Amino acid sequence: MDRSRITIFDTTLRDGEQSPGCSMNVQEKLRLAQQLDRLGVDVIEAGFPIASDGDFEAVQRIAASVRRPIIAGLARACTGDVDRAGQALQGAARPRIHVFLATSDIHLKYKLRITHERCLEQAREAVRHAKSLCADVEFSPEDATRTDVAFLCQVVEAVIAAGATTVNIPDTVGFSMPEEYGQLIRTLRERVAGIEKVTISTHCHNDLGLAVANSLAGVQQGARQVECTINGIGERAGNASLEEIVMAMRVRRDRYPYETAVASEHLYSSSQMLAEITRVPVQPNKAITGRNAFAHEAGIHQDGMLKNPLTYEIMTPQSVGVPDSRLVLGKHSGRHALALRCEQLGHQFERRELDEVYRRFVVLADRIKKVQDCHLLELIHDVASGNPSNGEGGASHGKKFPPAAASLPLPRAAAAGANANDAHPAHVSGSAGQASVSIPFSDHHSEQEDYLWGV
Repeated sequence: MDRSRITIFDTTLRDGEQSPGCSMNVQEKLRLAQQLDRLGVDVIEAGFPIASDGDFEAVQRIAASVRRPIIAGLARACTGDVDRAGQALQGAARPRIHVFLATSDIHLKYKLRITHERCLEQAREAVRHAKSLCADVEFSPEDATRTDVAFLCQVVEAVIAAGATTVNIPDTVGFSMPEEYGQLIRTLRERVAGIEKVTISTHCHNDLGLAVANSLAGVQQGARQVECTINGIGERAGNASLEEIVMAMRVRRDRYPYETAVASEHLYSSSQMLAEITRVPVQPNKAITGRNAFAHEAGIHQDGMLKNPLTYEIMTPQSVGVPDSRLVLGKHSGRHALALRCEQLGHQFERRELDEVYRRFVVLADRIKKVQDCHLLELIHDVASGNPSNGEGGASHGKKFPPAAASLPLPRAAAAGANANDAHPAHVSGSAGQASVSIPFSDHHSEQEDYLWGV
C-alpha cells in the first residue's frame, strides 16, 4: 500500500494565537516551538513579523534556535510585509515566507477594494519578491472556498509561475462541506498548469465543526500538507485540530493510507503545555486530548473495559501520551468498577456485602455526580461495621435501607489513592465535591434495574 507522506504545518503560534485570550509572549512562543519540535511537526508558522515587534522577535528567536523543522513567517502580499518576514527568518536553517492575499469577490469588493486584475498582479509580484529573498515560498488565496473557481485557478497558476513551492487553499470562514472541499482540490489538480510541481496544502476553519473532515477530504484528493493547530485553537471556532488529524490517519489507515512524522506520544503533553501557557483549558470532551477522551462512567462500558479495553477504546491512551484510561465512579457506574476500586483501596466483599455498598453508592452518586475515595471509604466502613444507613447505630431491623439520612462530607481536595491500580490498563477515579449533603438511603433500583445498570 502506498504510504504517502503528509506534511504537518503547525500554525498554533500564528493563527492559533489569534484566538481571543490566547496571545503568547516571546518566551512562551519559544517554549511551545521547542515542544512542537519534539512533537515532530514539519513546519512551524512562528508568527506574523509585521504585526508587532514582539511577533518579529518571536519569529527571529525561534528561527535561530529551532533547527529541524521549517520555520515560516506570514506576510501580506506587499513589499513591506515580505521584507519584514525575510528579515525575521534570516537566521533560520530552513526558512519559508508565507504570502497571502484574499481572492473572493466579497473580500476584493469590501475589504481590499481591488479588481480581479489587480489581485492577480499583486499576488504574482509578492511571490516573485518573496522568492528573491527565500527559496521556499508558500501562497494562500484567502477565502479560497468562496472564490470563483475559474479565477482561483488563474491566481494559483500565476503564483506557481512566479515561484511558489506550496499553494495553500484556505477555507477561511469554515464554509465548505467535505465533498465540496475535496472537489475543489481535485479541480485545481485537473485545471492548473504546473500544479504537479508544488505541494497543495489545506487550511480549514471550524465554524461548522468540519475543519478536520474538510482537511481529510483535501488529503484524499491530493493535498499533501495540512495546516492545523494544537487543541484546534484559532480564529473564531478555531482551526483543524492537529491531534485529531494525526490520529484519524493513524487509527483509520484503511481509509487514509498516509504517514506523518508526528510522535503521537507527545500529543497530550503538547496539549497540556498550550493550555498552561494560554490559561485556556481543553474542553473535557475534546477528542484525543480532553480529560474525558479515555474516561468511562457507564457501567456497561466499564464492564467492557475491564474485560478488554478494545471494547470501547479505538486507540490506547498511551499512544497519545495519556497516562491511563479512567473508570470514573458516578451514578452510571456498575458493580464491577465499584468492586475494582474497593479492592484498590484494600477491601474485598462477598456478593451480599457488595450489593449493600453498591446500593448506598448509587444513592450517593445520584446526589454528588462523582464519588470520591473518601466517600467510598465511609460507605465501606458503615457496611463493614454494620451501621444502619441512617447513621443512628444499631441494627437495620432486617431492611437494607431504612428511610433515613446520613451526612457525608464532600471535601474540596481529591482524596488520596485516586491513582492506584498500576496493574490494570484502566484505573478508577472520582471527583471532589463542594459541600455536605444529607443522603436518604432507600431502595434505589429494582432487580431489573440492577441488571441494566450494575454490570
